[in-house]
Amino acid sequence: MKRILCLVVAVMLLFSFVLVGCGTKTPTSSETQKPQVTKAAEATTAPAENANKPLVLKDSPYFQGKGLPPVANRMPKEPKITNEMPTDELKYQTGKYGGTLRTVRTDINWDADVFLVNEESLINSPGREGKEITPNIVKSYEVSTDQKEFTFVLRDGMKWSDGQPVTMEDVKFAVNDVLMNKELTPTFPAWLCAAGKAAGNPMTFEAIDNLTFKIKFDQPYGGFLIQLSVNGNGRGYADFIKPAHYLKKYHKTYANAAELEKAIVDAKFKSGEWVNLFNKMDIIYYEVNNPEAIGFPQLTPWILTKNGDVKILERNPYYFKMDSEGQQLPYIDQIQSTLVQNLEMVTMKILAGEVDHSYEWAVMSKIALYKENEAKGGFKTYINTKLHRTGTDIFLNMTYKDANWRKVVQDIRFRQALNLALNKQEIADTVYYGYAKLGQIQGTEFNLAAANKLLDEMGMTKGTDGFRKGPDGKKFTIPFEYAPHMTEFTAMAQLVAEQWKMLGLDVQLKQIDTALWGTRSAANELQCTLLWSSGLVMEWNFADWSNNLWGPLWNTWYTSNGKQGEKPPQDVLDFYKLADDLQQLSFADAKQKGPADIRANLKKNLWLFMPTQDIIQPVCVNAKIRNFADAGLAYGQNFAGEQWWFDK
Repeated sequence: MKRILCLVVAVMLLFSFVLVGCGTKTPTSSETQKPQVTKAAEATTAPAENANKPLVLKDSPYFQGKGLPPVANRMPKEPKITNEMPTDELKYQTGKYGGTLRTVRTDINWDADVFLVNEESLINSPGREGKEITPNIVKSYEVSTDQKEFTFVLRDGMKWSDGQPVTMEDVKFAVNDVLMNKELTPTFPAWLCAAGKAAGNPMTFEAIDNLTFKIKFDQPYGGFLIQLSVNGNGRGYADFIKPAHYLKKYHKTYANAAELEKAIVDAKFKSGEWVNLFNKMDIIYYEVNNPEAIGFPQLTPWILTKNGDVKILERNPYYFKMDSEGQQLPYIDQIQSTLVQNLEMVTMKILAGEVDHSYEWAVMSKIALYKENEAKGGFKTYINTKLHRTGTDIFLNMTYKDANWRKVVQDIRFRQALNLALNKQEIADTVYYGYAKLGQIQGTEFNLAAANKLLDEMGMTKGTDGFRKGPDGKKFTIPFEYAPHMTEFTAMAQLVAEQWKMLGLDVQLKQIDTALWGTRSAANELQCTLLWSSGLVMEWNFADWSNNLWGPLWNTWYTSNGKQGEKPPQDVLDFYKLADDLQQLSFADAKQKGPADIRANLKKNLWLFMPTQDIIQPVCVNAKIRNFADAGLAYGQNFAGEQWWFDK
């Protein structure tokens, strides 16, 4: 089931070509955004200033004396020249080898920094911003002008971290034997159906030759590129490429039956549970810190070699990227991920200079504290990098089972009143310490008089207790339940509750743990809550509009092709159609056309509330680390981890 939970993608590349007809030319920035780009390939030679110099691949001293083949035999015939950050945000400096990157985690296996720096996808968008799409694991890709066919070419000579070649057999195994296997993938992922819809027909796969394969859809699906390169915070390559030579011994179709059964029992699964064993041994993007990752063939810059409270990841000797001088990446030799007890312990380690990079754990409330201790701790606090999502959005569940609740929250006047009662400036200043802008999509007006007038028009009069009544004549209550998914959620929930109470609404605020929140959300039991919506930051053909939070039953109907849930009203169907149409557009057309329609609809209908935007995400980084930009999306920097180096 974990492949159903996998969420989005992306990775990297610098020099790209657009091939038109029989001619080949280097595209200008405007040319790369034409709506019907047919091919995208990359430059694999040195930059123009080095054009007359033969490019000699250079190896890290870390591998000397370890009995490895020469670096030229470990890398593809055409390695990828790294391009992990947009050139307008980062002036790339050719690095030097060496050093250990120290990170911290509070979970036994999960380390967000390690997960992000190790994420690789078929194609990428530098900085994860969607400004351009370039090859990454694949050498090139081609999109048909009708946006239905996507052709990918593997890098000839690419190798897994154990030195075994990456071949078309790895692609066939991933698609035919895992993705298309009903036992391993009982529910086919919606993002791999036509136009990204569960109601669409599944993709079809064709292996053209030893390096080329094609993915086809029966409807236009230009958004497929975004799904592969940006969506889901790192979907990775595992949906399309798996180390068949390693995993076949755990797959019922290929394994020796007796040996497979023994492995199942040894792993403490019940007899015959080969699917559970396979899923445990198949390491995908968010499992790179799991103990089973040791020895698992990967295409990532670092691989886990030591498990425990302190996990060690070492550079991958067969990594497929290099810099423009021919140095195989990554520059940094090791990552050391240390388990700590809590956030306060993380803060103490950051201030003491014992953490070289912290994206997940740096918080706005401590920016002043970080700044005061930078010189002493030998780190730098970046405060111009932004979140890749909206800060904290507010959701009213319009499909909750209570009829009285539905009648109120489905009335646009009620949502308009609540939006007018949000003092967005106070939210930006109090919750985000001024490191946020006011949400522009739904307006910035704060007007309690106008809000009260709308509620009066609805007939929500106040009782003797000062609280407004619902259609049933009883006090109308908003059960506001949230989980502390992010550090700012408590402050946000408390402030919003107080602002809405000023309208005479009975807002009952309650914090619940994250597990219970997930259970209640899945059961359609949350009436009002907090979370974020990534699609509202990355608006082109992005699939995340948080439909499952403001209309769970409608979303179930939509994603099940009408087989479950509840049919939405026409205005919701119109919004879904906008999202569907956006998915079908070419990448370039979606960037140009998509945001205006979606924004206008969100402003008119207020499906959710977005008080702030452009939230700063502070990042604390060792002051000696280079190729880190104080710009763009904070987590986009992590995907460029192989470019970081210590300037000693």
